[in-house]
Amino acid sequence: MEQALISKKELLELTGISYGQLYRWKRKNLIPEDWFIRKSTFTGQETFFPKEKILARIAKIKDMKDDLSLDDLADIFSPNLAEIILKKQELLERNVVSKTAVEVYIEKMGDTDNFTFDKILYVYILDKLLQSGEISLEEGKSLLQTMADNYKKFEGKHCELIFIRKMGISTFLLTLIPNEIYFESSTKIVTSLNLADCIEELKIKVGAL
Repeated sequence: MEQALISKKELLELTGISYGQLYRWKRKNLIPEDWFIRKSTFTGQETFFPKEKILARIAKIKDMKDDLSLDDLADIFSPNLAEIILKKQELLERNVVSKTAVEVYIEKMGDTDNFTFDKILYVYILDKLLQSGEISLEEGKSLLQTMADNYKKFEGKHCELIFIRKMGISTFLLTLIPNEIYFESSTKIVTSLNLADCIEELKIKVGAL
């Protein structure tokens, strides 16, 4: 499905921000370059944005900019991992992830007392999909292995996790964004996750600044 777009003029009117603010946030990497989409219209070239994403991002910036600097916000919105390590007990006490997700991680990947941010991310994604009911515990183990084997190749890049099933067999894929992937009609795309969004959520949740 083609994503809904909003013009720059409509965006500024709807959000109440100025042209200068919009482009300052762009320069500060608060709004990704690839969200600025140039399209031909009957009046010439105009700039459009993915409507849902840009409205959500501007709402977050406006909500958080009084408490955090623009540089801190850029760190949150960046797909780069945070430099943070949490103890296993801290993950549970701070309600970052569920006990079930931690136990599945330990069963599959081995016990560890210290979780670096990449490992926290893997457990966080596992927990999201278990809580939603979109994956089983066994599929969760496959997810963890896929992330452990492949995520480092995508670290710092905008990428997406795609979960598919065909005839009862499930598979996880990691792919760069933007992408175009096509499956045969009998393949069901169960869910997809933008990992930059997951990293952003997790940074806020663990207070990684």
